[in-house]
Amino acid sequence: MRNAVYKLFILIIIVLVSGCAENVGNESGRSEKKPKNIIIFIGDGMGVAQLYAGMTKSGKAFFLERFPYSGFSKTYSADAYITDSAAGGTAIACGEKTNNGMIGVRPDSTLLVSITELAHKNGLAAGVVSTSAVTHATPASFVAHNAGRGNYEEIANDFLKGTIDVFIGGGENHFRNRKDGADLTDQLKEQGFDVVYTPEDMKKSQSAKLAGLLAKEHMPKASEGRNGLLTDMTKKAIETLSRNKNGFVLLVEGSMIDWGAHENNLDYVTSETIDLDQAIGAALDFATADRNTLVFVTADHETGGLVLTGGDVKTASVEGKFAGSDHSAVMVPVFTYGPGAEKFSGIHENTFFYGEFTRLLGLKTR
Repeated sequence: MRNAVYKLFILIIIVLVSGCAENVGNESGRSEKKPKNIIIFIGDGMGVAQLYAGMTKSGKAFFLERFPYSGFSKTYSADAYITDSAAGGTAIACGEKTNNGMIGVRPDSTLLVSITELAHKNGLAAGVVSTSAVTHATPASFVAHNAGRGNYEEIANDFLKGTIDVFIGGGENHFRNRKDGADLTDQLKEQGFDVVYTPEDMKKSQSAKLAGLLAKEHMPKASEGRNGLLTDMTKKAIETLSRNKNGFVLLVEGSMIDWGAHENNLDYVTSETIDLDQAIGAALDFATADRNTLVFVTADHETGGLVLTGGDVKTASVEGKFAGSDHSAVMVPVFTYGPGAEKFSGIHENTFFYGEFTRLLGLKTR
């Protein structure tokens, strides 16, 4: 009898300790196991100042504040101290530095393999979401290979190569209103894609392959009718990609933080940063429930050299000055949540992340 009671006591202790350990892991976003899925967020042009301006203007805690691990990324390109989005996006997507203006290729134009392409080769699903045209520099870096970031119609051709299952954003003209007269959506449909042109049809889609071309070129600003749509796009991409039992890799870009900074328009910057954080919140909700998903947030570069000169968190007001209207060379922040999140703490080259993504997912490179 005493032996039975003793065994029961030991069992209760084990259960309690395991439960406590599980709760601590869940709250920290850290888990000893490796992720099944990775969701990558890039706030184009989003430096620390842009981020804190958005936090201040929001008037409430950012979802990003729940991320337990953070660090910094060095963003210089192969040929310049100040990167552009093509080289910055390629470094994150493909793990190598390239020249400004080049997408998915080395400086000598030989092809690189992006993390989404590699995931697809290993049987995972892959997707890209952006508020710009999907053929624009950052999202294109995860799908296409081109020595010139402005070759939008050539870049659109690469979306037909079967290495991506979901893409949602702008850029319809690059697929349908082309100089060569081709309508690439016909080929997409032949490949099994549900091609949609409105947010309503996007939400209704039940296809395992989804091409959402929601604007002729780029999508509207968050302040001009797009507010909240990036969250819906992110949710739909996660819903669609998560049908793959092997896992998925998803890139989500908040493109227009950069554009607001180029215009030295702080209200534009903050509204886009807040909008991106809402989409991050959707991914965080999924990752918290799923417990198999790493959420990774960074920027390709900082834009404008923004300095915050005043503000008030109580009134959700902020003031700032820009050093210029182009990109700067400062390091950009990195935030992570979920299995493997701790591996991204510290200061790293922007090429570092690709290798960690590959190892965490257990992807074969050959």
